[in-house]
Amino acid sequence: MEYVSRVPRPPLDGLVDDLYYLEGAPPYARLTLPPMPAALLIVNLGAPFRIRAGTDIETAEYADGCVVTTPTRAFEFGYPPGTRSVGVHFKPWGPAPFLPMPAAELCDRPVTVEQVWGRPAVAELRDRLAAADGPHEMLTLLEQELMRRLRETAGLGLVRRTSSVIAATGGSVAIGDLSAAAGVSSTHLAQRFKELIGVTPKRLARTHRFAATVLAIDPAGPIDWGDLAGGAGYFDQAHFGHEFRAFTGLTPTRYVEVRRRFLREHPGHALDGWPLPAD
Repeated sequence: MEYVSRVPRPPLDGLVDDLYYLEGAPPYARLTLPPMPAALLIVNLGAPFRIRAGTDIETAEYADGCVVTTPTRAFEFGYPPGTRSVGVHFKPWGPAPFLPMPAAELCDRPVTVEQVWGRPAVAELRDRLAAADGPHEMLTLLEQELMRRLRETAGLGLVRRTSSVIAATGGSVAIGDLSAAAGVSSTHLAQRFKELIGVTPKRLARTHRFAATVLAIDPAGPIDWGDLAGGAGYFDQAHFGHEFRAFTGLTPTRYVEVRRRFLREHPGHALDGWPLPAD
């Protein structure tokens, strides 16, 4: 599987972690993506893919691509045998300047790119991307499209600064301290977060703490779950296990078993690190 990525130029680098190109056969037909403190835009250039956003939601098909704001639950992606797309890994607040609706309306509800930017504009963009001379030119076209659509967004500076503190502390900061430092009420801060990110500061902090903890796990080596839970600031191992199941649907030990399966069956794969086989 070919994966090409790059960080965009300012000012997009304040909104985007990276732009990427992906093509090839996925490691598994279905992949589970646990929640991350990030958002995603995919412009699909191949056969449709499918997303199931939670066990209580029906699987939906996406032909042109999708927009996923910062999630609170695991998503299941169903890939065609050969997938091809370009996309954007946004920072949590990153999609806000490009959305015609509050991010809260999209929380755990992926939408098509057409629903966000309109069918004619997306069709024209997909045509230009399909005709591009290789991945690097495609990423340049996508970056130009984002620059063209970038707009001023009220409250973005507040949300960005506060989110950055949450990220820097791994989600362990007191939310009341954040609002006091920002000089706004906790209610105002929560409203801005839901409008621009889709979740409250408290929920974003939970996701940051979970993500930082999971990314610190080395599935190839021994794991002291008690030390890991305590170091991450969880009350106890039971609290950690509850959070793990809430975010992934798996126990910590089962998560490691699935992660080890990925490493064993697809060592060094471009997608290794966060997605899990759902088959």
